[in-house]
Amino acid sequence: MDIRRARSCAELVAAEGLFDGPAREEWARRFLDAPGHLMLIAYVGDVPVGMVSGVEMTHPDKGAEMCLYELSVDEAHRRRGIGRALALALADEARARGCYGMWVGVDTDNGPALATYESAGAEDEGVFTMRGWALG
Repeated sequence: MDIRRARSCAELVAAEGLFDGPAREEWARRFLDAPGHLMLIAYVGDVPVGMVSGVEMTHPDKGAEMCLYELSVDEAHRRRGIGRALALALADEARARGCYGMWVGVDTDNGPALATYESAGAEDEGVFTMRGWALG
């Protein structure tokens, strides 16, 4: 397995099977062009088998931190350490960028995700609730 940073729309489109839906060229370009946005793709040979996206956020009184936005591993390649390797690779990238920490929001009933993040060193920071706005 090889983990590489996605730098082109073609790489994102080729990995769209790892996303919730098809990749759109316009959104792929916007993602790649946005400062602080990062996508790492895991390959077996030339086949994308996993991805992790991160968004670096900076606040005036805190500095920069990395949000692990989404992690996905192709079903046929799960339980082989790919998700853990992707989370650790994103943490390494965050550290190299000078981030003071990294976090992820995860559903409390998503056992596989919780196990993956724990195996990569994430710790439970307590109860978390999320509220959302549908703007579309």
